[in-house]
Parts: sequence; C-alpha cells; structure tokens
Amino acid sequence: MSVVALLKQFIVAGIGTEIGKTIASAVLVEALQADYWKPVQSGALEDSDTETVRRLISNHKSRFHLEAYRLTQPLSPHAAAEIDGVTIELEKLVLPQTDNALVVELAGGLMVPLNDEDLNIDLVQRLDLPVVLVSRNYLGSINHTLLSVEACRSRNIPLLGILFNGPTVPASERVILNYTGLPCIGRIGQENKIDRETVQRYADLLRLQTM
Repeated sequence: MSVVALLKQFIVAGIGTEIGKTIASAVLVEALQADYWKPVQSGALEDSDTETVRRLISNHKSRFHLEAYRLTQPLSPHAAAEIDGVTIELEKLVLPQTDNALVVELAGGLMVPLNDEDLNIDLVQRLDLPVVLVSRNYLGSINHTLLSVEACRSRNIPLLGILFNGPTVPASERVILNYTGLPCIGRIGQENKIDRETVQRYADLLRLQTM
C-alpha cells in the first residue's frame, strides 16, 4: 500500500528549528491534495509559512486555514506572544473543520514552549493526531531525532514515520530507522531552489513510494 494512502490528518513536527518542516509540509500537502493549518505563526506575517505552502503547491483542492495566533516577532511562540501582549491558550487551538486530509505544522520542535505551562507536545496530545517527524542530517541529529521519538512515545503519541530532509547521510538514517523501528515516509534532497516544480516532483515520488 502507498504511504500516502495511509495518511489522513496528522501533525508535521521537526527535531528542531530550521529543519525544513514547511517544505516537507508542502510536499505532503501536494501529495495528498490536503488542507494545511499552522496553529501558531511567529514572525514573517507578510510571508508566513501558510503563504509559502500556498505558493509551492499546484493542486486546486487544498484549502488553507487561518492561524489561531499570528505573532509579530520571529521568536519562540511563548516569547513572541509575550511581546505582543497575548497568551497562547491551548483551548483556542481547535482543529479546522474539513472532510479533506489535513496537514498541521507545528511552530518549532516538540519541546518548544507555547506559554508558561504548555509545550508543543502538549498541543499534539490535545489535538490527538499522529505525527510525521521531519529529521535533517547534521552533527547531533541522531540524538535530536531519537529524543523526539522518545518524547512522543513517553506520551503515547503515535508516530507515522520519519521524513528526511536535506543532505542524505545513509549511516545516520540507518541508525535512526533501525533504532526507532519507524518507516521512512520519504526523503527530500538538498535543493538549490524550491519551487512548485520541485515540490511536485517530490510529491509524485511520495505517491509512488511503498511501505
């Protein structure tokens, strides 16, 4: 069975910042012709992640749902919210209503704080959706990936698999997949330019990939 056929509504989480969650989300949105929602946007309001994904997809089925919080500063959500004089409340982060597949992209890694009490991983639990974990190969990425997997498993959060983004390092990927027992959802290589054609190419590969 195709990997895509197994995906319906899920959360895209990264092992840290600048991992490539938004590009991975765009590929998944295009592959599934899914809707997209980023609950919290910190900074870059004129060129938000929602607008980036919208710009990168080609299909006409996907809908883009408004962020619950649009924060002006490119900081951790809790810090950006404090500057803007607001408090992020988990109760206000409600999944948009849709009959379509849905890709939900977190703001930062799983342990990023949203307020003085709640982390992203608390939001994941509240939304009650499985996770696609985006990993990027760099020195320390094995540790960060395994810690992210352990954090999810310690809270009984289901993991659909790992999507690798950026330069391929087979030795690192092999250790991660062997140790976690998770499937590889796909791989997005190091690209000099990311545009609609690039996203479409990876979306097509994802549709063809089998478990």
